[in-house]
Amino acid sequence: GSEMCIRDSGKTACVIEVNSETDFVAKTPKFVEFAGSVLDDAVKAEASSVDEVLAAASGDTTVKEAVEEAAALFGEHVKVGQFAKISGEHVEVYAHKKSAEMPPSIVAMIATDKAGAAVAHEAALQISAMGAKWLTREDVPADVVESERRVATEKSLAEGKPEKIVPKIVEGRLNAFFKEVVLLEQPFVKDPSKTVGDLFKEVGGNATAFARVEVGKGEEE
Repeated sequence: GSEMCIRDSGKTACVIEVNSETDFVAKTPKFVEFAGSVLDDAVKAEASSVDEVLAAASGDTTVKEAVEEAAALFGEHVKVGQFAKISGEHVEVYAHKKSAEMPPSIVAMIATDKAGAAVAHEAALQISAMGAKWLTREDVPADVVESERRVATEKSLAEGKPEKIVPKIVEGRLNAFFKEVVLLEQPFVKDPSKTVGDLFKEVGGNATAFARVEVGKGEEE
């Protein structure tokens, strides 16, 4: 089971996922309280990664030791799954719940400038639903783009496309890839005739950072 805890000051937001082996333990008030205390320690230490969270001070010990003690207390393996933190002029948090009594299954957070705050909630819903990986095209690592380009080239040649039009087809396929994984290039769910980037342009605002944490997805990354 997982507990997702969120802290949001309006300028900085953090979310942490703390896992136990069973939903039974994850739902107990004591476990929920423990997850909250881990997040408080993380916030106090200004941690920005799971490793920094584990190294953070917790009372007289560290979070890592507190987690080990909690495991003994609950009689189950306990671990810090995922941690995300973003800061900006305005921070919007959307927690998607499958049902009222369960903790959120997805937490989406976006930081914007002042003007961008007007559409931040819409953008957070988009992040939750469509799972973008990067904010802008420039943020996509070069090796990822290279590998996509290679795959698209091989695919186009294998389909027997004439060599001189292959570069154009490859560019088209890369653009389709960016539309899928880049938040500002994704078609806006509520009105696919525009992109999320257009949404921000309309209010004269910018998105500066985002994060998305989905329960149980930490292992795959």
